[in-house]
Amino acid sequence: MKNVIDVKHLTKSYKSNKAVDDLSFAVKEGEILGLLGPNGSGKSTTMNCILSLLKFEAGEIKIFGKEMAPDAYDIKTKIGVVFQDVAVFDELTVYGNIDYFCGLYIEDKAMRAQYVEDALKLVGLEENKSQYPKQLSGGLLRRLNIACGIAHKPKLIFLDEPTVAVDPQSRNNILEGIKKLREDGATVVYTTHYMEEVEILCDRVIILDHGKIIASGTNDELKALAKIEEKVTIEIPDLAPEKLAGFDKIKNVSEVEYDNGILKIVYRKGKNNLIDMMEYLKENKIHYNKIFSERPTLNDVFLELTGKELRD
Repeated sequence: MKNVIDVKHLTKSYKSNKAVDDLSFAVKEGEILGLLGPNGSGKSTTMNCILSLLKFEAGEIKIFGKEMAPDAYDIKTKIGVVFQDVAVFDELTVYGNIDYFCGLYIEDKAMRAQYVEDALKLVGLEENKSQYPKQLSGGLLRRLNIACGIAHKPKLIFLDEPTVAVDPQSRNNILEGIKKLREDGATVVYTTHYMEEVEILCDRVIILDHGKIIASGTNDELKALAKIEEKVTIEIPDLAPEKLAGFDKIKNVSEVEYDNGILKIVYRKGKNNLIDMMEYLKENKIHYNKIFSERPTLNDVFLELTGKELRD
């Protein structure tokens, strides 16, 4: 597969702060790339530089094999952008909004009408096309925002936190729509703080922090970086303090946390940990309701790599 985006040695500073520091990566044709990072990691700056919305002091950016620039309109007509903040016109209907944004790229009226209908169908707004934005719920408004950004059938789509503050039904609709866009040939750059969405959608993931790539690869490749081998959760309504202390001494146990009747145990290594745990519970006559084990998640890896401290 050829590269749709090529970023080489990109550097962007705000005064003495390097928001993006000698960054290089590529996005392959037809893939969904997850661009992740905590607040202040450089995600937004990187995206804005790629889109030529920001000037940068060093580096090279090519899209579809051509150098990107503010006046590269032949490239920009092939790009769709959906920012986190909803940007639609309150005085236009759902159909009117999509038609307006599509009309910025598609002059032919018959073609544009078909494209608008396709966009309505993709986001599930066919029955809402005569409504105005103020009449829509938050989830429907997000879906309208996406439709406006992709109605002209771009080959490259940037989606910045498209599912923020939406209900599960709208989130599912949006994720299914993104999959459909890829099936139709689009390449997608996707940013989110919801790691489960990344695991569902993304073919490859880049994690940024302090303007640098600290990890990249498929979901499975990133999970292999986790220092956690296994996590066990046990529902124990009443666990005596003296029995709780004994869990720290079990082989391979790294962390033990007990709160509101839920015991969480982290193993850093080892096999058959759950079997050993069951034997310990039986030997010590500790009664439990539920127990389950899980492998490291992408969220575990993200927190290990970027830290658990709060970011502004």
